[in-house]
Amino acid sequence: MLAAWGDSTDEEEGSEEEEEGAVALMARSETDSDEGSSDSLIRLENKVSGLNKHKLKEFLLVVIDECDALHTENCDLRDECDELKKAVLEVEHENKRLKDEKIELDMNNLVLHEDLERTKEILRLKQECFVTNFTKLEKESLVKTKD
Repeated sequence: MLAAWGDSTDEEEGSEEEEEGAVALMARSETDSDEGSSDSLIRLENKVSGLNKHKLKEFLLVVIDECDALHTENCDLRDECDELKKAVLEVEHENKRLKDEKIELDMNNLVLHEDLERTKEILRLKQECFVTNFTKLEKESLVKTKD
């Protein structure tokens, strides 16, 4: 009768001492009178119920510890994520600054390139003028020397 009342998984989870105590109570309750057996049965039920509560309490404490550990890890991860976000913002800001600087340098380079092209054109025109003037002077010189 008592074996049907107990849960087999509860008996498997209990320690050997707890199982021996339950078996002793069951054996004692079978030999007691009807009044004694109902009292023994109530005590056995309370003890088995207490064992389950004790196991549940242990499991609950383990779960609470795990939750605390996870919460701590999550806080650490959140702090690291915040630091990474700050670093990303700094990198983005620096990247924008560098892009602006590159645009400015490209504009300066374009202006310098245009100046170089103008200078080359001026130099080419001056060279042509020089060659023309040199040729004229050379001709004049030859004409004066013949005279």
